[in-house]
Amino acid sequence: MNWYKDTLEIATRGKGLYPFNHQVTDRIHEWEIQEGMCHLYLQHTSASLVVSENYDPTAKMDLEEFMNRLVPERQAWFQHTLEGADDSPSHMRAMLTLTSLSVPIDGGRLNLGTWQGIYLFEHRVRPHTRRVLLRCLGAD
Repeated sequence: MNWYKDTLEIATRGKGLYPFNHQVTDRIHEWEIQEGMCHLYLQHTSASLVVSENYDPTAKMDLEEFMNRLVPERQAWFQHTLEGADDSPSHMRAMLTLTSLSVPIDGGRLNLGTWQGIYLFEHRVRPHTRRVLLRCLGAD
């Protein structure tokens, strides 16, 4: 077994879903991992990681709208607004989703379903550069 490590940086333009399968896949090919496990960990409290449909763009739009409706901004009861109206809601959205994912590697590829993609879900209005720790365990 070999342990591979890298940190991916994903630039966002504000709230929304940002696919980054290609960055993970590129590293798996560089490291020549054929069989193993890929772990992703996001080092932020106002963004998250999700696996979702990557074929029809309306699925992405619906997910973004769902999250906006589920946790709307500018609620009178929010106290944590130091960084703006999206401060509390961004942390709540991140709490409802995930900060880590694990995906098997089989035959040199992420073993995702036919329509699955890995996304960074940015919950803040302002652009950010997000750090995702990439850790892969490759079988010899």
